[in-house]
Amino acid sequence: MEIIFAERLRELMKEHGLNQVKLAERAGVKQNTISAWLLKKKEPSVTSLWLLADYFGVEVDYLIGRKDD
Repeated sequence: MEIIFAERLRELMKEHGLNQVKLAERAGVKQNTISAWLLKKKEPSVTSLWLLADYFGVEVDYLIGRKDD
């Protein structure tokens, strides 16, 4: 999951013009958490996945690589 998630999160951030600080503010997590996700050092909690999916308007399955759209 971590590889697909990091790639998808990076793509979504780029599409929405977000940097780590802005996403952290909107997702209610610390910037270093976003960084750890992108560097594949940490996996998001289920709650974080739900939050991110809702924010970006995608399904959790897309974020974790179970679906491609």
